[in-house]
Amino acid sequence: MPFLGVTQPLRVGSAGGTLDGVNAMAEFLRVRRGRIGPADVGLPTGPGTRRTSGLRREELAALAGVSVDYYTRIEQGRETSPSDSVLDALARALWLTDDEHAHLLALADRAAGRTPRRRPVDPRPARPGLRLLLESVRPSPAYVLNEVNDVLAANPEGLALLPGLGDWPPGHRNTIRYTFLHPAARTLFADWDRVARNSVAHLHTAELTAPGPTAVLVAELSVASGEFAALWRQHEVWVKRGGQTAFRHPVIGSLTLANEVLSTAGDGQRTLVYQAAPGTAEHDALVLLAMTTEDIPFLTE
Repeated sequence: MPFLGVTQPLRVGSAGGTLDGVNAMAEFLRVRRGRIGPADVGLPTGPGTRRTSGLRREELAALAGVSVDYYTRIEQGRETSPSDSVLDALARALWLTDDEHAHLLALADRAAGRTPRRRPVDPRPARPGLRLLLESVRPSPAYVLNEVNDVLAANPEGLALLPGLGDWPPGHRNTIRYTFLHPAARTLFADWDRVARNSVAHLHTAELTAPGPTAVLVAELSVASGEFAALWRQHEVWVKRGGQTAFRHPVIGSLTLANEVLSTAGDGQRTLVYQAAPGTAEHDALVLLAMTTEDIPFLTE
C-alpha cells in the first residue's frame, strides 16, 4: 500500500481525515450527543417523531447547565475557548469516560491554540534501555511503539507473532496498519473486530499529541479500508493499558495471551509485551515460537 504524501494535518471531515482544532471539537461533541437518548438520562421523549436519535442541543445544554445559545456556538465552531468547567459539565452530561474526557479537553486546547495537555510525540528511535528490555522478556513477544503505533523496535518473537509484519519495510511497520491492511491479520486475531475497534480508539488519542503522523495514517487507512473509515467516524476514545488477545497463529495454534503496555514518561514511547505464565500451555507455545526465530533479527530503526 503506497504512502500518501501528507505532511500536515488534514481538514477533511467525515470522510475520515483529521479536522482542524475548532471543527474537531465540534464534531466530537455532535457525534457523542447523538449517542445519548433522552430516555438514557431520564428525559421524556415527547409526542411525535424526533428528528434526531440522540439528545437535542437544548436537552444537552440543560443537562450541562449552559445556555442553548452558548452550546450551539460551541457545536457550530463559533466558540473556540469554552472553559474547563463547561467542558467538565458537558463530559458528565455525555457520560464520557476518563479517556474521552481527557480527549475533549485536549481538543479544546487545540481549538484555542493552546499547547495540548498531552505531550507531543518524540520522534527519536527506541532507547537502548527499551531495546534491552525486549531481550530480557524473551520468549515473550514485545515491541516498542510510538503514539501512532509505529514499531520502533521488536524482539524476534514479536515479529514472529504477527506473520508478515517483518516482510514490510521498517518504516511501514505499524500495528494499526497491520490490523487493517495485512491479509494475515483477519485470521490471526480471533476477535478481529475488537482488536480493530481498540486500535482506532487508541489512534484518536494520538490525533492531538501527534497530529502530523496521525493525519498521514488516518488518510491512508481511510482510503484503503472502509471499515477503518467507519470506525474513525465513531469517535471512540480510550487508552490501551493492557488486557488479553486471542490468536489463531499459523505455527503455534490458538492461544490467548495477556498483554501489558508500559509507558515511558516524557518521550512518547510505549513497550507492549505479550506474555503467559510459566508452566501453562500458552507459555510452552511461546517457547515453541521462540525456537522458530533463529533467523529473525531484532527490529530497530
